[in-house]
Amino acid sequence: MNALSSQPYKGTRDYYPADKRVQNYIFSVWHKVSRSFGYEEYGAPILEPLEVYAAKSGQELVNEQTYTFTDRGDRTVAIRPEMTPTISRMVAARRQELAYPARLYSIANFMRYERPQRGREREFWQLNVDMFGADTIAAEAEIITIADGIMKEFGAKPQDYVIRINNRKLINFVMTQYLQLNADKVQPMVKLFDRKDKISHQEFVDQASEIFGDQAADGIARIEALLGAKTIEDLPQEVLASDALGEIKQLFDLLAQAGVNNMTFDVTLMRGLDYYTGTVFEVYDTHPDNNRSLFGGGRYDGLVGMFGVEPISAVGMAPGGTMLENFLDVHGLLLQSRSTTDVYVAIVGDTMQAANQVASDLRKNGINAEMDLAGGKVDKQIKTAIKKAIPYVLFVGEEEVKTGVYTIKNITKAIEYKRDFAGLIELIKEQL
Repeated sequence: MNALSSQPYKGTRDYYPADKRVQNYIFSVWHKVSRSFGYEEYGAPILEPLEVYAAKSGQELVNEQTYTFTDRGDRTVAIRPEMTPTISRMVAARRQELAYPARLYSIANFMRYERPQRGREREFWQLNVDMFGADTIAAEAEIITIADGIMKEFGAKPQDYVIRINNRKLINFVMTQYLQLNADKVQPMVKLFDRKDKISHQEFVDQASEIFGDQAADGIARIEALLGAKTIEDLPQEVLASDALGEIKQLFDLLAQAGVNNMTFDVTLMRGLDYYTGTVFEVYDTHPDNNRSLFGGGRYDGLVGMFGVEPISAVGMAPGGTMLENFLDVHGLLLQSRSTTDVYVAIVGDTMQAANQVASDLRKNGINAEMDLAGGKVDKQIKTAIKKAIPYVLFVGEEEVKTGVYTIKNITKAIEYKRDFAGLIELIKEQL
C-alpha cells in the first residue's frame, strides 16, 4: 500500500499554530470593527440547496466553481461558495421578527472550484457584513466606512489602498443607452468589463468588437471615451445624463463626512455577481507587489424576495482572509507572532509535583502555562519553549520549591528575573 500524501487537498491550506495566530488576529479586527458599528454575529450551515445559488449568483459561479453533490435523500446540494444568498434566506425566514435596519455579520469558510493562485484558494475564510432594510444611500456609505475602518484598524495608511466605486444603475445606462447594446449583449459586455484588468488592452478590444458585431468601430470609440474618464466630470455628455450619477455624488459626500478620503470613481468597475442592483465598490491594494482588488461589495435589493416574501433592501461586503494577509505582509503590517502560551514551566530535578502546582496556580491567575512532561534536560526544555515561540521559561527546581523564589527568563530579551509567586504574576502580566 502506498503511503498517503501529507499535503492538503489542492487549493486548501493547513493552518499550523503560527498561521492560525495570524488568522485569528485578522478575525479579531473583523470582530472589533463590525461590532463597533452595531453589527451582530450569526452562523449558518455549510450546505445549501443548489438552487439558492443558481437563481442569482451567476452561471459561472454555479456551473464552474461550486462544489455540488447529490445527498442520500437524492437532493442536489452545494458547499457554500458565498454567504449572500444564505443570509438573504435567513432574513426572509425571520422577516417579520427582525428589527430594521438589521445589521448582521459572520466569519466563515467557503469553497469554490477555481484555479489556485496568490490570494485565491479553493477553500477560503471570509467576513460577511450586511445591512438589511435601509433604502437610502447612507447604508452604502456605512458599509464602505466599515471597509475603510477595517483597513485603518490594521494600520494601513490612506496611500496603501484605494476604494473604487461605481453604480449598477449607471452600468446599465452605459450598456443600454450609451453603448446601445441589445439585451442579449449586455451581460457578455459586463463580464468583459469585469475582466478588463486581467487581460491585455488588445484582448479587451478584440472581445468587445466581437460583442458589438457590425457596430464595432463606433462601439470601441465610445468605450475608449468612457475609459478616458478619470472623474465623473470627464464622462461623455451622454453618460452624464444618467440619474445614477446623483447617487454616486451623494455617496462621495457622505463618505467624506465620515472621514473616508481615498475613494475614487471607476466607471469600469462591474463586480461580477449578477445580484447587485446599485452601488458597487472594491478596495484595491496600491503596493506594486500586490496591486489588485482585495475585496468589495455593494447593494443587492432583490435576493430576499426570491424566498417568497416581500423584497427588502440590502447592502453588504465580504473581505477575504488570505487577501488581507497578503496585504498586511507586503505593507509590513503583520504583527510579530508569539504563542498563545505565556509561560513554559521547566522542571529541574525531581520536582514534577511542585511544578504541576505552580503551573496550576499560574492558570488560576489568568496566565496560560505549559509544563514539560518528557523529563528532558533543562537546555532541551528551553529549546522547546523557543521553538514554540513561548515568551517566558519558569524554572522549578528544589531550591525554588524550598525558598518560594523562582527564576523566570524572558526568551525574547534574554533577561532573567528572580521573583516570589506574587512577583511572578505581576511581572508576567505587566510585560505581556
